[in-house]
Parts: sequence; C-alpha cells; structure tokens
Amino acid sequence: MMNDTFKPQGLIGRQIELEQICTILAADQDLMLTGVTGSGRRSLIRHAAQQIGARVLEIDCLRATTSSRFLELLAEGMLHIFATSEERTLIEQWASSYPLQLEQPTVHQARFVWQVALNDEWLILEALLNLPQVIAEQLSGRVVFVFQNFPHIRSWDRAGRWESYLRQEIQRQNRVSYVVLATTPEDWVEGSEVQIVSLLPVQHQELETWLVEAMAAEGLKFEGDALELFLDYTQGHVGDAIALARRIWSDHRCFYQDEETRFSLPSSPKLIQLDHVHRSTLRLVEDLSVTFESLLLLLPPIQARVLESLAIDPTDSPHSRPYLQKHQFSRGGGFQGALTGLEQKGLIYGAKVGYRVAMPLLSFWLKHRIL
Repeated sequence: MMNDTFKPQGLIGRQIELEQICTILAADQDLMLTGVTGSGRRSLIRHAAQQIGARVLEIDCLRATTSSRFLELLAEGMLHIFATSEERTLIEQWASSYPLQLEQPTVHQARFVWQVALNDEWLILEALLNLPQVIAEQLSGRVVFVFQNFPHIRSWDRAGRWESYLRQEIQRQNRVSYVVLATTPEDWVEGSEVQIVSLLPVQHQELETWLVEAMAAEGLKFEGDALELFLDYTQGHVGDAIALARRIWSDHRCFYQDEETRFSLPSSPKLIQLDHVHRSTLRLVEDLSVTFESLLLLLPPIQARVLESLAIDPTDSPHSRPYLQKHQFSRGGGFQGALTGLEQKGLIYGAKVGYRVAMPLLSFWLKHRIL
C-alpha cells in the first residue's frame, strides 16, 4: 500500500527556482526547465502555475508517435482543462471558424472531431494552438502549456516543420506561457527570448528537513549516522529520496516494528538505524534491477563503460590522463561523445556538478553489481 506521507505537499528545496519561474510565467514569458528525471520539474511548474492563478496543460510528446496522435493529445488536453459551461460555449463558437467540431454528448465525453486530409492537418495544429490564447483573452485567464519530451516529435516531424512552428508560437503568444521540459538546454533556445532555469540536486539540509518531518509523522526517528547514510545514498535527488523513504517506512513496519515495541515506551518514536537504511536500499535497488539492466543494455558500449566507471570511481576530471589510463579509455572524441550522450540522457551531471551519476540509486546498483 502506498503511503502518501512521503508524497511532499510542498516543494523540497526549490524555493529560489519557484520564485524565478513564477516571475517568468507572470510576465507571460516562456521557459525551458532542465533537470534529470526525478528532479521535480513537473511539480515545480504546477506549484508555480497555482501561485500565479494559471491552468496547466501538459503534453507528453513521447506519446505522440505520429502527427495525428500529436493533434489528438493536444485536443484531449485542452478539453480537460477547459471544462466549464462558459468555456465550452466559447469553444463551440470558436470552432465554427475552423474545420473542427466539438461533440459533447455529456460533459465528460466531449471531444474534438475533424476530417481533413493528412496534408491539411497543419490547419488543425494552427487552430488548436490558438485556442488557449483565445480563451485566456476572453476570460482574463492564464494558461501554462507544458511540453514534456519535446525532442521526440522529430521522430515523425522529419522536415522539422511542426517543431519550427511550435517554436514560433512559443515566442509569439501572450497570456499563454510555454514550458519545455528538457534534460539539458537545447541549442535552439540560444538567441531566443525563452528563459532557462536548471534544477541541480537539492541541498542536504533541505532534504533532511522534509525527511525528518515525514518520518516523525509516522512515529519514526533517524539515528544520527542513519540519517547521514540516507543523505549520502540519495545525494540530493528528490525522486530517489522519496522512493527510499517509502521503502524504509514499509520495511520498518514489516521487519522491525514488533521487535522495537517490546523495548520502548508506547509513545516514543521508533528508531531507524544505520543497517535499516542500508538493507532497505539493497531491497529497493533489487526491485529496480530489471529496469536498470534494461537501461544499461540500451546504451552504446562506450557509454555503459563510462557510466560504470563514474559510479565506482567518481571524479571531477574524467578527461585527466590518470583517470583515462586507470579505466582504459582513449583520449578523443569517442570518450567525450560518451560523456555528452550520458549527460543529454540525464544519466550523469556535467562539469557544473562534477561528472557524477545523476540517479543515486542507479549508482548504488552499479557499484554493488561491479564490486
């Protein structure tokens, strides 16, 4: 059973970034928010949108395997956030100017219908991207349009036409702010007016504050060295910290609670000890091992080797001669390309954070797999 105690109600250690993003969105500017998986990008955007009174429309481009599917996702997302009778009336009036029809046998079954040739789908894209601006203007609202896995549209948009148009819209519309979620900043943002905010690992103190409070709510308390081990294993990665906290809580209920109850007062908090943290981490990465194995198999061999080397032997200077010799790498484009590829995939941090594995639980698994 999932315990919602460990689903943060607020943001963990992202107050500065939250203020930055609120300022950007409130000024109707557009944003590229970068960070690795589990860094809290979507939560941050949702909190920022809530603070400025905007609604969020999220599109995961990974689900858009064709241009037709991309349009379906746009249409579904818009009808999900524009659901009041006033908004639906406005949409019906607006749709009459386009080759679109709004069908709504019930409020929960509303959908857009269009019948155009494949080459004319462009007209539907133009119409759908214009709709949030129209509603925001008419009803004095704000909309935040979030694209996740944005580069994936290139798998079917080979000529780059749709991507180019989306970029133009990102910079043209007011009242609608576009947010592109990415792992690392993309080249096309340079020279544009799109703002960039990058998420680095949160400070240990910020993570500790949330963790201690969440555990206390469950009648648990860390011993000093156990808390330090937890912070060392999670390295400021919010997603991994939440996953490990849940596992420790679950394991404590299954394996340790009855034993501790015999030796403590009913009202005293139960202690999380050093070996509890270590054993729970081992159990968690064992559960994740199939995912990690699959990820490793999908990497080019040179990237897999570099990832393993950085897991067992972290360094701020992977290009140094001693490091290359120690791990039997050749200096040159292949090694640098592997570093760049791993950073773009969100598997390692670059020079700014010190070339370490970006997913601490993956790093833990790699070390125990190799050593």
